[in-house]
Amino acid sequence: MAHEQHAELIKTLHDCAAACNHCFDACLQEDDVRMMAQCIRLDRECADICAYLEHAVTRNSPFVAELAQACATICEACAAECSKHDHDHCQKCAEACAKCAEACRNVA
Repeated sequence: MAHEQHAELIKTLHDCAAACNHCFDACLQEDDVRMMAQCIRLDRECADICAYLEHAVTRNSPFVAELAQACATICEACAAECSKHDHDHCQKCAEACAKCAEACRNVA
């Protein structure tokens, strides 16, 4: 699986990780950080797995399909949590995560 063949997936993973990192940071600035705890936790999980899968794809890992399956599951959980919050950063993160989950399912 050459990384050139998966340029769109790599970009989607990168964009999702960036959206999750932005959401994570923005959630920490909210007035009720405790209310955002699960969102913050899932933002971190999602950003980490997206970054890891991005690297795995670029190095032609033999575990891309398995990692993509896990990534899709985590992206879906993050999208579901972020969509519960009205903050702009959460809504944008939910969109990025949903798009990434779909892209990962196509690879898995």
